[in-house]
Amino acid sequence: MTAHHAMAGRPLTVLVCALGGEGGGVLAEWLYAAAVRAGHAAQATSIPGVAQRTGATTYYLEISREPVPRDAPRPVFGLSPVPGCTDLLVSSELLETLRQAAAGHVSPDRTRVVSSTARALTVAEKMVPADGRVDAAALERTLRATAAATDLVDFESLAREAGTVVSAVMLGAIAGSGVLPIARGVYEDVVRAGGKGVEASLRGVALGCAAMQRAPVPAVAAAVPAAPLAPTELRALGRQRLVDYQDEAYARLYDERLARLAAAGGEPLAEAAQRWLALWMAYDDLVHVARLKLAASRLERVRRETGARDGDVLKVWDHYKPGAAEIAAMLPPRWAARLVAWDRRRVERGEEPWAMPIRLGAHTVLGALALKLLASLKPWRRRGQRHAAEQALIERWLAAMTRAAAEHADLALEIARCGRLIKGYGSTHERGQERLLHVLDHVAFAAPRTAAERAAAVRALREAALADDSGLGFDRALAEHGAVPRAPRAQPVRWYKRKPVSSTPPLSP
Repeated sequence: MTAHHAMAGRPLTVLVCALGGEGGGVLAEWLYAAAVRAGHAAQATSIPGVAQRTGATTYYLEISREPVPRDAPRPVFGLSPVPGCTDLLVSSELLETLRQAAAGHVSPDRTRVVSSTARALTVAEKMVPADGRVDAAALERTLRATAAATDLVDFESLAREAGTVVSAVMLGAIAGSGVLPIARGVYEDVVRAGGKGVEASLRGVALGCAAMQRAPVPAVAAAVPAAPLAPTELRALGRQRLVDYQDEAYARLYDERLARLAAAGGEPLAEAAQRWLALWMAYDDLVHVARLKLAASRLERVRRETGARDGDVLKVWDHYKPGAAEIAAMLPPRWAARLVAWDRRRVERGEEPWAMPIRLGAHTVLGALALKLLASLKPWRRRGQRHAAEQALIERWLAAMTRAAAEHADLALEIARCGRLIKGYGSTHERGQERLLHVLDHVAFAAPRTAAERAAAVRALREAALADDSGLGFDRALAEHGAVPRAPRAQPVRWYKRKPVSSTPPLSP
């Protein structure tokens, strides 16, 4: 058999990858229906899976290269993709595309890749205390080096522009790729036959098809980041954040603290600390969460992500579970200490920490009023136990920088950069504080090491803490630098009664 005849008898293979809620199943149905409408034999299957973000499903189609007469024998198709045998890979998310490439479904002699540049962060990326995002430019370079041809398009932004889901844009991109022997009009006819959201879907098809026909933009040029903010711009943003978070007086405190650092170690020290200081001063609490939930931009984002149109009824339910620590944070220190002590005694008795699950409808009058009441407590924040505790810890950090600046400039800068450890809320925030304080108390000024050696140790410990949220890497770095190990934390032991199992056999019917 000649190569031409072998190719003619081999079906075209298409692998579609989509995340949950993106309409991947509808896209597979459209492709199958378009192939059949054009006279080709086809088969479509779905393969459920998980991609550590939301449910990810792949859809596999095999389509005959030539139309098959009705009276001709039907070809036998495969049910699942085979590594090295994919003609067209279409994906709605960049890392999911690479996941399929790693599985062998992209080959440099055969596979055309049509992928969105959009990203949905994985759990592993979100868990990293620092910036754990995978380098998108590296992903794009890997794809271009792996596939026979690669087209990268921002399907997500095109879907928003069309007011539809990303599957419609992907259908247009498939039509524009020209890999399948199906005219664009056939795809559009299939969409019209669906009967729901036809006009928006057709707009998405048109945008996807047009994007494929434009001249491709080199991946490296497309991935060039925006120019970093100047120090003065970053400081202005930090200041405005604190005005919104509390008030003008709180922003002036930010200015005063930076001025103290500049006087102690010069502007480089103040610039190194200004971002982390602003973020720490704007710590998350119940008041801040309530204000974020009430923001008009949040409702606009929800409407955009759900595809809600004018006149649609949109209901937004928020789930909260404030514990004793969150409630105590807003109370005066004396009252807060009593509440925390009460909860501690509960835990010591083997009970679970106290928490109050709340399901609040932000779209309801009662829910909106509850959030507004909580947000109105912003002036009370300064009287709360949490505010006093956070300001005391911030001052310890600033004092350490001032002390180090008198001894060694690099040591002061490394301590300033340790502000990156303070982030998140709840236990994440507490762990960052605990590690920062351990560095300040046992490493930054530990004799008899020189200041340069201590600066190197602080840098290594910070990087270890940011690379591993579990704390194991941080503990290893402490041991490597001969620092005082962290004291073990007490963990309650809970005993649960097991219901006795009866040894009496059940009665026979």
